[in-house]
Amino acid sequence: MTRDLPTISEAKREARHLRATLAEHGEAISHAQALERVARAYGYRDWNAFHAALRDRPPKGWEVGGRVTGRYLSQPFAATVLAADQLRPGWFRLVLDLDKAVDVVRFDSFSNLRKRIRVEVGPEGHSKERTSDGTPHVALDLDEPDAERKSHEP
Repeated sequence: MTRDLPTISEAKREARHLRATLAEHGEAISHAQALERVARAYGYRDWNAFHAALRDRPPKGWEVGGRVTGRYLSQPFAATVLAADQLRPGWFRLVLDLDKAVDVVRFDSFSNLRKRIRVEVGPEGHSKERTSDGTPHVALDLDEPDAERKSHEP
């Protein structure tokens, strides 16, 4: 195995993409068959073995000292991970030190800036907590953190 291992959500995304690509070329396979092919592409005998290898790994950058980017209360941020604890497979509690403080109040005559946040995020990088319009409080970028970080810099 020479390829970096993906997260579970990335592996599932690869399987959906493989299935769609094969369907375009006239080969119909089930989602389970696509998962099995992705597992074998990474050198595992089947999806179950691959899933077991992936399930306890945090996504890239979610370890202590790692760098993450995303949106907090719909505002872009870049941050350093100060603490990372796995709560259950795929779910992590992260303490983030934001590079620049984010105003958590949407009122012109009042501000409340936050520089450090604690959040529980799942395999898709979103918190369970939502704003009144249904947007996750925190949405971490999962793909290419370096490119995303650059897009959030002033």
